[in-house]
Amino acid sequence: MADSQKISRINDVLAHIHQDISLHLPASELARIAAYSEQHFHRIFKDVVGESVHAYIRRARLEFAANQLMFDVNASILDIATKSGFSSVSSFSRAFKSIFMISPGQWRQSESENKDKPYLKSAEIAEAYRRLDKSKLPSVNIITLPERHVAYVRHKGYGRSIRDAWQILKAWAELEHRDFSQQFGIHQSNPAVVELAKCRYVACLAIDKPLNRRGVVNSLTIPGGLHAVFKLTGRYGDLLPQLSFILEHWLPASGFKMQSSPAYVHYYKNHFLANDELFELDFCLPVSLFN
Repeated sequence: MADSQKISRINDVLAHIHQDISLHLPASELARIAAYSEQHFHRIFKDVVGESVHAYIRRARLEFAANQLMFDVNASILDIATKSGFSSVSSFSRAFKSIFMISPGQWRQSESENKDKPYLKSAEIAEAYRRLDKSKLPSVNIITLPERHVAYVRHKGYGRSIRDAWQILKAWAELEHRDFSQQFGIHQSNPAVVELAKCRYVACLAIDKPLNRRGVVNSLTIPGGLHAVFKLTGRYGDLLPQLSFILEHWLPASGFKMQSSPAYVHYYKNHFLANDELFELDFCLPVSLFN
């Protein structure tokens, strides 16, 4: 089987995993999505992704949990454990400590006291964070968004190399005679938790008909529902500090909690494709009211 076909099938699995990381994700179901036998699926997944499916899911859940502990200050550790797909606080705590070397409670406490941002090790982003106007938050609209059917290309790493994913998607759109105007980016990693080089990003293009062929370019559905939508502008390097500022300052006081479906941006001007590296976009954060 061609490598592009393997990538396409595993991409279907990754899309399913990240649609809602809190879901029960048995290997048998993921193998069915990939259309492999379960034994073959484990081998192919590791070959394509570089780690076992169980390790990938566990790491993605723990990254999500670390994010929740930082920004969803009103949620209990039990709530976050359940929301992150763990069956008990004890199993969650053991897994969390094995990755982050401290307990979930200690992580939450240290993050509330620590003002340093790991992603500020990038000088360019550090300068953008210093420029950020911290005296006011951007305006927000709480609205229900539709689900988005998109073609996409996955990319590992937050940086200018994301442009490569967009160039692949643009070339594909031209070949397929597709409209290239409705562009979205899914941020599957928080750089305050994950090294920039290991962060996961998905470049997405709205589509109105199924793909004729799948490979490096595949298709998924971005979930709809209630979202907090922020209009943001800036230059390359400005976006991550803005997103972090929203999560750190708007979310805890908002009366809303983050959902486990992915946040994404809707580009009106895409800084990865613009010669001046300026962006105009909506940051769409899935939320729900506290019960």
